Amino acid sequence: MSTDITNEITDLLLAWNDGEQAALDKLVPLVEVELRRLARSYMRRERTGHTLQTTALINEVYLRLINARRVSWHNRAHFFGIAARIMRRILVDFSRTRTYQKRGGGAFQVTFDDALAVAPINDPDLLALDEALTELARVDERKGQVVEMRFFGGLTERETAVALNVSPETVRRDWRLAKSWLLRRLSERPQ
Repeated sequence: MSTDITNEITDLLLAWNDGEQAALDKLVPLVEVELRRLARSYMRRERTGHTLQTTALINEVYLRLINARRVSWHNRAHFFGIAARIMRRILVDFSRTRTYQKRGGGAFQVTFDDALAVAPINDPDLLALDEALTELARVDERKGQVVEMRFFGGLTERETAVALNVSPETVRRDWRLAKSWLLRRLSERPQ
């Protein structure tokens, strides 16, 4: 993304902070391409046959971003970091709902002996990653934010550094340590 567009997005976000509705109207087409890229990236990591579509994910993100009145936008990187976090939450919530429905979703419960049923397999990858990332954020919040912005948000080291107000070297170190921590945590989980 060019520096001019990056600066324009930041300016529009700041204007939107100040209550200018016209700024939001100008902002949406500028961020649409990047949000679509982010959503496609997320959806590629999902299981095959996922019923949530990229467009629906983007629409849900827009709704949540527009209703986020208390957010004070700092810049483009901050915006896309928040958007990445929202996408992650939507997909995790969707996966949990799907798992809940697969397990009966509040329907009349039948014992195993009565039904001779086998417990359905849930969607462990996203849920396990979300649990591990949530645990990492409890241990070290900044490392959790770095993972969200780099992995889920697709931000560069420099953009992540700007959003978190740290040096690119700190982001690089946090990224490396966070990946190691998450890999260890996920490999410890029973298969």
